[in-house]
Amino acid sequence: MKFELKWLAWEITRRCNLKCVHCRSSSELEAKGHPDFSTEEGVRILDDISAFASPVVVLSGGEPLLRHDWHELASYGTQKGLRMCLATNGTLVTEEVCRKIKDTGIKMVSLSLDGSIASVHDDFRQQPGAFDAVVRAAGLFRQHDIGFLINSSFTRRNQQEIPKVYRLAKELGATAWYMFMIVPTGRGEDVMDELISAEDYEELLKWHYEMEKNEHDMLVRPTCAPHYYRVKLQMAKAEGSRLEHRTLKFSTGGSKGCLAGQLISLINVDGDVLPCSYFPLAAGNIREKSLKEIWETSRLFQELRDFKSYKGSCGVCEYVNVCGGCRARAYAMSGDYMAEEPFCNYVPRKGAS
Repeated sequence: MKFELKWLAWEITRRCNLKCVHCRSSSELEAKGHPDFSTEEGVRILDDISAFASPVVVLSGGEPLLRHDWHELASYGTQKGLRMCLATNGTLVTEEVCRKIKDTGIKMVSLSLDGSIASVHDDFRQQPGAFDAVVRAAGLFRQHDIGFLINSSFTRRNQQEIPKVYRLAKELGATAWYMFMIVPTGRGEDVMDELISAEDYEELLKWHYEMEKNEHDMLVRPTCAPHYYRVKLQMAKAEGSRLEHRTLKFSTGGSKGCLAGQLISLINVDGDVLPCSYFPLAAGNIREKSLKEIWETSRLFQELRDFKSYKGSCGVCEYVNVCGGCRARAYAMSGDYMAEEPFCNYVPRKGAS
């Protein structure tokens, strides 16, 4: 496998106007101890990224639209040849924001939708009116011909909503829908007892496989659910069917499960370079080293790329090259990012050591 940086989330602010129960960065309106960097530093970071690679760069947060210069950063990234995208909770999307999205060359916007009705979504997002804001934002994106995808996060409190949220995402006109199983990091640690069980997880992945076979209008993919690629292979083999592989041109391609530190990364507001958005350990800091040096030489990234050193069931699993287990979830649950995926109940043919 070639370890080329293809997708990069960039946390341009830790501030957020919501207080979601699962937030990986525990964002609040005032980001204490994690101030926004300057526009000048943002330009330097984009220079650093583009000097090394040409990944999709997602302006993330917190809520990136809280920064006064988000569109300046997006525009500069586009000028540098980067494929710029935006991740927003939708509450601050206006006609003016849509015009700036078009003007800056942003290629795709993601919205978050965690329930098919206001009571469920607003409970998850801890903010009345959040659901209506997402629906309104989706309508504005359609009017302005802005492509958008929908990310949906699930715990036991809203797992029964999954089929309904999928249908609503389609009704809203999303280009893609990503079903995300919570990684208990940041504020997500507070809902540790709400995590979907391994048994239900497996059944939901099987449901997704059946749904995906008949979905031809919208790209669908589980996120942070690496063993879906094992489930998909198993079910296709049992049916004697061929796997159809579709991808969104502003994604990583969806050919493998966990890609943390392999094809994707995150730069947080403090300049730390992390394997993914949900992995709390840094491989280095771009205020001290170049992104190229961190990506190519950091010990953390090298370990994550050494599949033969994975432990437990993952270490002996015949699907390790297509799955790999969620390294962030392994770390969150055991304190060891090389440990086995804690929410996969598959028993490898070789047996765990």
